[in-house]
Amino acid sequence: MAGGRPEGPAGYLRPGRALAASVAALSALALTACSAPEGGFDSGGAGGTAITLVEQPWEDLMVENAIVSQLLEELGYTVSIEELSVPLGAQALASGDADVYLGNWWPSQEDVFAEHIDTGSVEVLGTLVTEASFEPAVPRYVAERYDVTSLADLAPNAAAFGNEFLGIEAGAPGNQSIQDAIDADAYGLGDWDLVESSTPAMLAEVEQRVADERPVVFLAWEPHWMNVEWDLVYLDDPEEAWPGAGEIRVATREDFGTDNPNVARLLSQMEVDSGTASDWVHAVSQENTAAEDVARAWIADNPDAVGAWLAGVETVDGEPAEAPRD
Repeated sequence: MAGGRPEGPAGYLRPGRALAASVAALSALALTACSAPEGGFDSGGAGGTAITLVEQPWEDLMVENAIVSQLLEELGYTVSIEELSVPLGAQALASGDADVYLGNWWPSQEDVFAEHIDTGSVEVLGTLVTEASFEPAVPRYVAERYDVTSLADLAPNAAAFGNEFLGIEAGAPGNQSIQDAIDADAYGLGDWDLVESSTPAMLAEVEQRVADERPVVFLAWEPHWMNVEWDLVYLDDPEEAWPGAGEIRVATREDFGTDNPNVARLLSQMEVDSGTASDWVHAVSQENTAAEDVARAWIADNPDAVGAWLAGVETVDGEPAEAPRD
């Protein structure tokens, strides 16, 4: 696995794992409907101490969930994590079968979440990761050599790029945004081609071209380890042809904040910059460090940040929360 968000921020799990995850998720939903207490997964409910988090196999989300789990467990809560695709995760929140999702990329997940948010079955607590990106990018040597800093600069350099964008899995929303721009001849890109493959395949191709310092423009996002390994320039979009992804938000089931104000306070006070999240992705995917270990080390190394997140938060026994320290 190349690491990062394997299907892009808004799409689906990579082939193979997607089917397995969907089947497992549907089986879990069916089992809980038959055997679990009313409400599906062991959701916290009003005043409960059991919290269910939604997860896709994205390294930054895995670390964020591990941080939240470790902090809440210190406070006396029981935390479980359900690995579900983005659509199934949205459904689990909307039905009350899960409590919290820390990976709501916006607006790139709008097609999946908008209806649930509009009806109030999913609520947004706030922004977790600031300065997120999800758009075409080029390595800095390309930007400097060909004076490419905007989508408008691509067409004049079409020959250097071979008139092609490198994309990820077929059907991913990011790919569709590129294809929409091509179909609309935005920025004179009507004669360009989208090369679809997979996230690992795209990253491997980019890695090879970067090693040879060849021109390449590809679908990139941050947080991701690519931003640690490569010096990238995300392309400006003066015509606003690209939907983008400006933030990653905390989404919850309906009334979670009312039922669990203490946990909601913690979650609403969490904030991570994209550079830190990219470092987490790099540590998990490139350095093979377990997400739980990355989370534990980060908590220990950042007591001031954790203390700010825990301001006004209490343990389940009503004691003031304190940042864990070695």
